[in-house]
Amino acid sequence: MTEALALRDAAVVWHPFTQHATSGPPLGVTRGDGAWLTLDDGRRVLDAVSSWWVNLHGHGHPAIVEAIRAQAATLEHVIFAGFTHEPAVRLAERLVGLARRAGAPSTRAFYSDNGSTAVEVALKMAFQAAIQRGGTRCDRFLAVRGAYHGDTLGAMAVGEPDGFHPLFRKLLPTVDFVPTEDLEALDRVLSEHPGRHAAMIVEPMVQGASGMRFHSAAWLRGAFERCRAAGVAFIADEVFTGFGRTGPTFAFEHAGIAPDLICLSKGLTGGFLPLAVTLASAAIFEAFLYPDIERAFLHGHSYTANPVACAAALASLDLYEAPVCVTRRAEIARETAAHVRALDGQPGFRNARALGTLGAVELNVPATYGGADSVAIRAAALDLGVMLRPLGATLYALPPYCVSTDELSAIYAALTTLGRRGSRTSP
Repeated sequence: MTEALALRDAAVVWHPFTQHATSGPPLGVTRGDGAWLTLDDGRRVLDAVSSWWVNLHGHGHPAIVEAIRAQAATLEHVIFAGFTHEPAVRLAERLVGLARRAGAPSTRAFYSDNGSTAVEVALKMAFQAAIQRGGTRCDRFLAVRGAYHGDTLGAMAVGEPDGFHPLFRKLLPTVDFVPTEDLEALDRVLSEHPGRHAAMIVEPMVQGASGMRFHSAAWLRGAFERCRAAGVAFIADEVFTGFGRTGPTFAFEHAGIAPDLICLSKGLTGGFLPLAVTLASAAIFEAFLYPDIERAFLHGHSYTANPVACAAALASLDLYEAPVCVTRRAEIARETAAHVRALDGQPGFRNARALGTLGAVELNVPATYGGADSVAIRAAALDLGVMLRPLGATLYALPPYCVSTDELSAIYAALTTLGRRGSRTSP
């Protein structure tokens, strides 16, 4: 970063997931174009992580730029309580349609602003629906060890208890955590607290922030079936995994399940604007239909269903469903699988794995989330022309769908180099 920008940033900005007492200056970015970012020192680097997993089609995609321009010139925003508009209705129709084609019973879309709020909405919906159906003893949730669902209070509650949020535990609702691949543990919790759980929330197939940890479709299906039998609503947190990242549009499709609530954000607008959606089943929605306002879902945001963000999402969906993108996603998945197979067993690496367009591998050297070792890895990757954000010892690639075969090869070449360097210093 240029010295002037660094000084201005240091004087007024508070960055996320950053220890300002020890961190160096952030990188200044001046431009994005396709899979590339231009830094203010003139370097161009490949965005191998889709800018925190949000960018689907590449930076500055002209179709989304034009959709934003046209909508901003027509209607930039309007209150969404008591009003509606074409972009919000059309986007809800398309998202509900996608979910229903995937086997979910979704009939309604509730808009919010980001992944954490989409989760917050789902938890509140599940709890209130359970109470209004007569489940007066519902006072708990079910979640998975290693989970991350966001940083608002409800989302923190269902995240890994030893993760980012232990300080806040005394403020949070009661959650019973179970490990993946252990259906007996889930059976025990359900039997110990019968009728007490409003919902179970799961990141289908991949727990992102905890290190791209995979679980099986069989476990996901078993967890869903047990919740269905116990009358517990099932929430699929697809904020990270939605829109084809793991192969199908939704990761829950790998298990053939039908979640009651689906949380979407990140790639929803193609990485251009904040927007989130919670898709709800008819059964959830109908639990709120009463003559009195107190039983309505009294939740909202000032920018709910922002028309410009909805227009960006519609343009992104057009690109996502276009044959050229469908074909390229399948190619990226095949290329990723081949690159990950090449990493498997190499010195410096362990547990190489791939699912859809996601590839991940563990370094054989210790590394802590956000620590000096992770910062050093990020800096080394930048020297190789690639922007990475390690999750502890986990290196992963999740590029935008515009990435070329050569660009993807360059990303995995950088991963290979980082692993070889690490193997020379490992015990």
